Amino acid sequence: MTEQKVSIIIPCYNEQETIAALLAAIYQQTYPRNQIEVLIADGLSTDNTRNVIESFIAEHPDLNLRIIENPERVIPKALNRAIEQAQGEIIVRLDAHSLPSQDYIARCVAALEQNLGDNVGGLWEIEAGAETWIARSIAVAASHPLGVGDALYRIGGKAKAVDTVPFGAFRKTLYERIGKFNENLLTNEDYEFNTRIRLNGGRIWFDPNIRTKYFARKNLSELAKQYWRYGYWKAKMLQRYPKTLRWRQLLPPVFVLSILFFLLFSPFFTMARYALMLEIGLYILALLVIGIHQALKRKRAYLLIGLPLSMVTMHLSWGTAFLWSLVTADGK
Repeated sequence: MTEQKVSIIIPCYNEQETIAALLAAIYQQTYPRNQIEVLIADGLSTDNTRNVIESFIAEHPDLNLRIIENPERVIPKALNRAIEQAQGEIIVRLDAHSLPSQDYIARCVAALEQNLGDNVGGLWEIEAGAETWIARSIAVAASHPLGVGDALYRIGGKAKAVDTVPFGAFRKTLYERIGKFNENLLTNEDYEFNTRIRLNGGRIWFDPNIRTKYFARKNLSELAKQYWRYGYWKAKMLQRYPKTLRWRQLLPPVFVLSILFFLLFSPFFTMARYALMLEIGLYILALLVIGIHQALKRKRAYLLIGLPLSMVTMHLSWGTAFLWSLVTADGK
């Protein structure tokens, strides 16, 4: 493997709890440190994030690490500003909530050199965002097919071409050819970027050996906000690229829409009331079965309650936001 200059780009805002661990993981990479630069696009953090980063820079002068201002606090803008200043031939995106394995960069570079894909990525090993029963439940839900569908980067699988990968590593020449991240999409910008790659004849490659720990949200409130953003901006992205719609993406909004439909007509039609009770009953039963299975498998009794609560939050937030997005103006 030839040693190519790698630029790691990290959008960041108020990440004082995780940024130090991420930087330490980057510092410990097996890839040659003198071939790595780190660009943190910070959205003018109001907590202790900047102090943590500056202390790390002072203590590790042999790592090329810079802070780039991102006053708009928009993720795609952060990515674009960082890439514009990147000196590396290869761009590796990471998240401030992540901890890449020691060979993460080396494996990404190797996959690109083997021409396995134009954008490559791997598996999330999802960890709890806090030491609470609900945070641990959320982490399990975030890697279960009933919660997240068939996304291989969450549930695992064999190396293959896929629709999208988390974060991603690609050559800077690809960015120059495909174009920058869409700054009108406040979330889902990575999927849209990967869509353009595929529409231009490129390939997205998933390798389960490229691993990073990812910290899920701490509580149901944060989870609801996260999945509201996911659902809202997924709908906006699909309005631009309707042919990229997948059946799994329709299930949450169709579920929410059917509940609203049956609720609306229940006062007037007996069949609507029965259909509503049947649908909700089967849904609750499915969640309870999954909760019992995971509680027994993992020997964690709290999953009986925590897993169904997490999945309900994910499904309803995502599905409602998706529908709301369809009836609101795009704006840009």
